[in-house]
Amino acid sequence: MDILNLLRIAYRALLRNKLRAFLTMLGIIIGVAAVIAMVAIGQGSKKSITDQLSSMGSNMITILPSSNVTGGVRIAGSSFQTLTEKDIIALQRGAKNITELSPSITSRGQVINGALNWPTTIQGVSPEYIDIRKLSLKDGILFTNDDVRKSAKVCLIGQTVIDNIFPNGENPIGKVIRFNKIPFQIIGILNPKGQNTFGQDQDDILIAPYTTVQKRILATIYFQNIYASAASEAVSDAASQEMTDILRESHRLRNDEDNDFTVRTQAELINTLSSTSGLLTILLTVIAGISLVIGGIGIMNIMYVSVTERTREIGLRMSIGARGKDIMMQFLMEAILISITGGVIGVVLGIASTRIVTLTLAWPTIVSQSSVLLSFVVCAVTGIFFGYYPAQKASRLDPIEALRYE
Repeated sequence: MDILNLLRIAYRALLRNKLRAFLTMLGIIIGVAAVIAMVAIGQGSKKSITDQLSSMGSNMITILPSSNVTGGVRIAGSSFQTLTEKDIIALQRGAKNITELSPSITSRGQVINGALNWPTTIQGVSPEYIDIRKLSLKDGILFTNDDVRKSAKVCLIGQTVIDNIFPNGENPIGKVIRFNKIPFQIIGILNPKGQNTFGQDQDDILIAPYTTVQKRILATIYFQNIYASAASEAVSDAASQEMTDILRESHRLRNDEDNDFTVRTQAELINTLSSTSGLLTILLTVIAGISLVIGGIGIMNIMYVSVTERTREIGLRMSIGARGKDIMMQFLMEAILISITGGVIGVVLGIASTRIVTLTLAWPTIVSQSSVLLSFVVCAVTGIFFGYYPAQKASRLDPIEALRYE
């Protein structure tokens, strides 16, 4: 019996029970659609994370305080202040693999313009920070190193802050605003960046000279972070090790003492977040794949019912010369046809659902050819695996007993 004839027989058999065939396909349809949607969302999220972190500079290096042991007690990094101006000077003099360096210190508070106010963050940095973080100005000028030395009360302003304290569309350049009662003159407007990978609004910020934030707002000599830019991505690891050695010497740490700081390269952060996103995608895909197993069990159940209902038909076919192999292929083809048809519908539904997610929730999605191809392969395997046993049962029926079946 040729393949085309088997397909015609299987198609006619399914048409006799359209609703039952569709309900049997439903598990496959939902499973395939869920797998494609989960993989698309996972890959889209992974690419979005990589793109956003790369846009900050793939050769960026971040130094931050780390946990340490003092008197037998481990102190959390967030409470441990170790980074000072002395470290900046040591890195500027000794680090050969970095091109730019900027300390960073932040504070939360209310920014006020007349009767309007808005809760935001002010970040104190040096002018090099703008290049390190790949920021740019929409209008105005950047503060200078002379402003840093003088602790000048000047700042750059983000678009979110502008929208909330300059709601009438006036140009904020040259205007004086207050942050926690300290007056700041706006000298530049930052180009909008939108939300970052963690959902934080990157435009809800003021940027000022770090000495101004240290002395006039927080009254501290410590930094919360140090940002650096390696000469190239290729030397990021070498620059990281070089900075570690310099800071250990600057902090006078003995060989047996742990670092009281952490040096992280952008590549490490990208790899960590990408791995986490990848594991989450795999987990969601496995959960969605359970629907395929359930759909396969549904196929097996319906095929067993079909064999029982069509016992006399099987006996009649055998009595006129059909072999057991022909009977098995007939029922196996029905199972595969159910599975493949459900897979096609599931692929269409999965692609459509990813488009809906992108349009309604603004989540990034990427439908890959590999996930679609894998879905078809899984559907075919599911049809063969779960349809084999009912088909084998049908092929082993005794023709005489089958003809007598009521």
